[in-house]
This record gives sequence, structure tokens and C-alpha cells, in this order.
Amino acid sequence: MPIALFALTLSAFAIGTTEFVIVGLIPTIAADLHVSLPSAGLLVSLYALGVAVGAPVLTALSGRMPRKLLLSLMALFTLGNLLAWRAPGYEALVLARVLTGLAHGVFFSIGSTIATGLVPREKAASAIAIMFTGLTVALVTGVPLGTFIGQHFGWRETFLAVSALGAVAFVGSLLWVPRTIAHTPPASLLQQARVLAEPRLLLVYAKTAIGYGGSFIPFTFLAPILQEVSGFDAGAVALVMLVYGISVAAGNIWGGRLADRHGPIPALKLVFLLLAVVLFVLTFTAPHRWLVVATVLAWGAVAFGNVPALQVYVVKQAERFTPDAVDVASGLNIAAFNLGIAGAAWAGGLIVTRLGLLQTPWIGALVVLVALALTELSGRLDRAAGFDARGGAVPASALTH
Repeated sequence: MPIALFALTLSAFAIGTTEFVIVGLIPTIAADLHVSLPSAGLLVSLYALGVAVGAPVLTALSGRMPRKLLLSLMALFTLGNLLAWRAPGYEALVLARVLTGLAHGVFFSIGSTIATGLVPREKAASAIAIMFTGLTVALVTGVPLGTFIGQHFGWRETFLAVSALGAVAFVGSLLWVPRTIAHTPPASLLQQARVLAEPRLLLVYAKTAIGYGGSFIPFTFLAPILQEVSGFDAGAVALVMLVYGISVAAGNIWGGRLADRHGPIPALKLVFLLLAVVLFVLTFTAPHRWLVVATVLAWGAVAFGNVPALQVYVVKQAERFTPDAVDVASGLNIAAFNLGIAGAAWAGGLIVTRLGLLQTPWIGALVVLVALALTELSGRLDRAAGFDARGGAVPASALTH
């Protein structure tokens, strides 16, 4: 694989780290900036909102300069994290998070385009997979390490370390990404709007946003739960985040195999059901240290296990209903994911303020059950239209039974 691809992977690692590391730092940031936990939680919401807005809008405006845009994005990402490092107060930190979220929103769109342009067509999928391993590695190593740095040296130093990663990724892209690279022009806002006018795709996006939203209601406040309810000290949070990240990596692989074996709808129903059960259980295990660690391990295994099935399913639906905009439909599912995170962090803040930290898991479980109901609805609509669980046409003889 070209060395330029590893510059993209490093960029994905840095971006994945800065997105999720904030979860482990919320209590520290809240105490240092003298804001409430819900206000600190909004740093998750606003970042995700920046991703959701940046992905469709800025990608449509990106034109025909993928390399220049990539370099601009990594420069913006690095500057945003430097601003977070030196933020004089809460408002400046909010601005920094929005800026880095905007960079994130466009990166994976333009990065996928560049990755596929670096290799022969038959290796395109492998190139994209290698780039996205940066996100997985960030959850396993970057987030726990960033949390450790923040707990022991201050949360500002975490953002300084991430900005250094961004600078290295910028230099790598500058040196190794070719000046001219084959790529497909980005989708226009009109093309994206046409996708959003298709009810069956909107149903998929609703499942994505609500399913992830349910999980992120308690996940946004995982560090305060571990410290204030479970009784862990601040330094132990990084170890629990490491447990979670390792479990996520394994769960993502398991979810992909499940979707391959049984089809996306059965896989989604099982993952959403297990996720709801785990979140309900967390409500009761949170006060007990070893039990909560075991629950977090189980949580990680299912929290991202629905990613492969959701992406496969949205592509199948797009091929059926908007065949000229499959890539657009897939990209908008990422925006739906981040809209779910944004809404969840905001809603979680309200729950913490009015009901308390320990109410976030079971309420999140109820939200996930809504996603399960939408998944069941999707399956019934597919069967009514003559398609099986894998998205293929059902034989006419089977439809008569």
C-alpha cells in the first residue's frame, strides 16, 4: 500500500482520538472551567453537530481539489486543537470543538476519495478499510492514552498531544499525497436533498441517529458515573476506557460477521436488543466496581457492533431507491450518526440536571428500543416489498405462504 495511505490513517487516528477522548475528560474540564457536567457534555454535542453539518455541506463545496482540501482540513484540525489547548475559557473551548468537528465532517469523505485514488480499483475497499483502522486504533489506544494524559497532566495537554499528531499527519500528507489524483466530483447539495426526500432512507437514518443516541446518553457521562457512582479515582477512568476500546474493536468485527451471515436486519435487531439490555443492567451495576467494568466490557462489544449492518443496509436501500446516489446516501448515514450523538449529549445533560447521573443508562436503553422497533418496521416493509433479510428478492412461492 502507498505510504500516503498511512498518512491518511494517522489523520483518522488523530481525528478519532479528539472526537471521543472528551468523554474521559468531562469531569476534569468541568472542574477546571467551573462549569456544570451538562455544560461540559455539550462539548460532545457541538463537536458532533460540526461533523453532521460539515460532512454534507463542506463536501458539496469542496470542488475538484482533494489534496488541497485535505491539507486545509488537517491544518484546521491542528489549529482547532491548539485553540482548545490554549482556550482561556469555556466559550473558546466550544469554538475549538466546533472547528475540529467541521474538519472531521469532511475528512472521511475526501479521505475515502483520495484513498481509492491511490490504489488500483480492485484494492479500493482495502484502502478505505486501512484508513478507517485509524478510528478503531484511536478507540483502543488514543482515547485511553489521551484520558491518561488529561488525568495526570491536565486536559489541555491532551489537546496539545492531539494537535501534534495533526501536525505530523499534515506533513505526511504534504509530502506523500500526490498533487494530482483521480477522484469523483463531490455530490451537490441538490443530490443530497434528493436522497433525504426518500422515506425508506430517512427510516434508516432515524435508526442510526436514535440507536446511537440511546447509547451516547450514558456514554457522554461515563467518566462522571465511574467517579461519582462507582467510586473510581480519576486515574482509573483511562483503564476502563481502554477496556471499552478493546471491546469495541472486537464487537465491530463480530457485528460485521453477524451481518454477513444473517443479513443486516436480523443483525441490527440482535445488536439493538443486546445494547438495550446492557444499558438497563448498567443502571444496577454502576455502584459496584467490578460489575461496572464487566458491564462496560459488554457495552463496548455491542455499542459499535451495528455499524457494519447499518452501512450495508443503507447501501442496499440506496441501490433500490436512489441508485444514482449510493455514495451520498452512505455518507449521510455518518451525518445521522453524529446528529444522534449531538442530541444524546444534550438530552443526557438534561437528564443529569433534573434526574441524576444514574438515570442516564435506563433512559438510554428505552431510546435504543425505539431503534429496535424501527428496525422491525424496516424488516416488515422489506418483506412486503418482496425482499428477504439479505436484501435479495424473495421467491414468488415463498410470498404465498
